[in-house]
Amino acid sequence: MFRIRRIYDDILPNDRAAVEQVQGILRSQFEALSEADIDKLPLQLQNPLKFRFRTILHIAEGERRVVKGFALMMHAPDIHFSYLDFLAADPKRMGGGIGGALYEGVREEARLLNSIGLFFECLPDDPNLCHDPELLKENRARLRFYEQYEARPITHTAYETPFSASDDCPPYLVFDGLGRTERPSSQHCRNIVRAILERKYGSRCPAGYVDKVVASFKDDPIRLREPKYAKQNKPGRLNSMTRHSMVHRLGLVVSDKHQIHQVPERGYVESPVRIRTILKELEKTDLFERLPIRHFSKKYITAVHDRRFVEYLKAVCTKLAPDKSVYPYVFPIRNAARPPKDLPVRAGYFCMDVFTPLNQNAYHAAKRAVDCALTAAQAILEGYRMTYALVRPPGHHAERHVFGGFCYFNSAAIAANYLCRYGKTAILDVDYHHGNGTQDIFYKRSDVLTVSIHGHPRVAYPYFSGFEDEKGEGPGKGYNMNIPLPEVITGLQYREALKRAAGRIRRFRPVFLVVALGLDPAKNDPTGTWLLRAGDFFENGKIIGGLNLRTLVVQEGGYRVRSLGVNARHFFSGLAQGGAGQ
Repeated sequence: MFRIRRIYDDILPNDRAAVEQVQGILRSQFEALSEADIDKLPLQLQNPLKFRFRTILHIAEGERRVVKGFALMMHAPDIHFSYLDFLAADPKRMGGGIGGALYEGVREEARLLNSIGLFFECLPDDPNLCHDPELLKENRARLRFYEQYEARPITHTAYETPFSASDDCPPYLVFDGLGRTERPSSQHCRNIVRAILERKYGSRCPAGYVDKVVASFKDDPIRLREPKYAKQNKPGRLNSMTRHSMVHRLGLVVSDKHQIHQVPERGYVESPVRIRTILKELEKTDLFERLPIRHFSKKYITAVHDRRFVEYLKAVCTKLAPDKSVYPYVFPIRNAARPPKDLPVRAGYFCMDVFTPLNQNAYHAAKRAVDCALTAAQAILEGYRMTYALVRPPGHHAERHVFGGFCYFNSAAIAANYLCRYGKTAILDVDYHHGNGTQDIFYKRSDVLTVSIHGHPRVAYPYFSGFEDEKGEGPGKGYNMNIPLPEVITGLQYREALKRAAGRIRRFRPVFLVVALGLDPAKNDPTGTWLLRAGDFFENGKIIGGLNLRTLVVQEGGYRVRSLGVNARHFFSGLAQGGAGQ
C-alpha cells in the first residue's frame, strides 16, 4: 500500500525526511549524477526562480513514511511545458503499480498547469545507439511503458547526438501530449528544446551543440515515432485524465456530533441543516477525501482559552436538562469577583451576548468541532496541502475568556495555535462578522498574523471590535489587520479587500494559512447585508488558493440554506483551482 503526495519544500520534519529519502534513491539509482546535483534538491523546491524551472516533486509513500518511489518534474511557465526529470523507485520496493501511479500523477499535474505537453528523455531501444544488451532490454521495457500513454520519441531530429563521439546510449526526447491530439509547432518545440538543454545541462554542452540540436527540429508540427509496442500493451490505461489525483484532493473532516447541538427555538439560524446542505453539494465534486476524526486532549483548548472558562462550560452544560436551553441575562458590571452560586445565572461571567444558549450538548458539540479542526491540522502536517473542517457550532467569536455569537470554543484559533509550533501561521477570517475571538486570542503575539474582512462594527455584530486601528499590542503590534467594509458591497468590491488581505499575508510569509470560512457574505443571508453570489465565492477561493500555502479551512457562519451549499461548492472549486497552478 502507498499514497501519492506532493512535496513542496523541506520545511516540515516529515517533508524533510521524505526529501532525504529521495536523495538516497538518486544516489543509489543514478551513479553518474553528481553529489552537487543531488544536494541542490531542497533549494530547487524552495527557490524555483534560481533554476528557471519550478520543481515539482511527487512521492509514493508507504507505511511508516517510507518513500517507495518519486517523480521529479520541472515546469517552465514561460514556455508552457513540463519536463519529467526523474521517475524512479527504490529497487528494494519496486512493483505494485508505483511507477504507473507516479506517472499518472505527473501527467495530471502537467495538465493542470496548462502545459502543452510533457517532455522527457529516455534511453534508446535501437541497438545502433545502445550497444549494451542488458541496458537495451531495460530501455525497451521503459519505452513500452510510456507508449501505453501514447508518449513516443520525437523523430527526424539531432537530439540523439551524443556530447562526444565516445558516448553510448544518447537519449531520445519523448513527448506525451497528455491526451490531446494537437502537437507543438516546430518553433515552439525549438524554444522548448533550447530551454531543456540550457537550463538542465548548461555549460556541459559542447560549443555549438545546443544550436545544432535546436535547428534540427524542422517538422511542423513535430512528428512522433510510430507505435512500436502497441500489441504488447494492455488496454484500459488512463489517458483522459478526468479524475482528481490524491495530490490535488482536500482532506475533509466532518463533525459527527454537530447535530446533537440543536436549539429548537424559532429563529435560531445556527442549525444542523447547515452542515447537511454543504455536504450534499460537496459530494457532487471529486475534490475531497473524507478523513476519520481523531480525539485530542483538552490541553489544546486550554492553551487558547482560560481554564476556568472551559471548566465552567463543561460543568454547566453537563447539569442542564436535555430539553433546556439557558441564555445569559445577568452580566457582572460590578462585583465580578463574587459570582452567584447558581451556574446558569453565572453564564454572564463568560458570555458576551444574550442570544447564545447553553444546553446539555453545547460543550460536547464544541469539543468535537475542535477535534475536527485539529484532525484537519494534523493532516496538513502529514502531507495534505489543503484540508476542510466542516463543523458546527462555529468558533471565531469565542475569546480567551468568553463565548458568544453562537460560538463556544474557537476551533480555528486552536488549530492555528497547534500549527504555529511548526512554522509561522496566518489566519484569514472571511466571515461577514468580525473574528473578535481570534483577534483577542492572538492580539499580543507576532507568530500568528490575524486578518479579518467583515461588516463595519458600526452596523454589524459584534459591534465593539473590528475597527481598522486595532493593529495588535506589545509584541503583536502590526500583526492584526482589520478590513471593515460598508453595509452593502458587491462581489467585486469584496475581492479588492481580499486582495489587500492576501498581500498582507504574503508579506508575512507564513508556512500555514487557516481560513475561518464564513458563507454569510452571501446575498440574502439572514445575518448579513452583502451581495455575494456563487461566482464571487469561486473567485474568492481562487485568490486564497493562489497564495500557495498549506491551508486549513474551518467552517464558521453562513445561514441562508437555499444558497449555502452551492456557495461552498463554488468556493472550494476556486480554492482547488487557485492552488493547482502552484
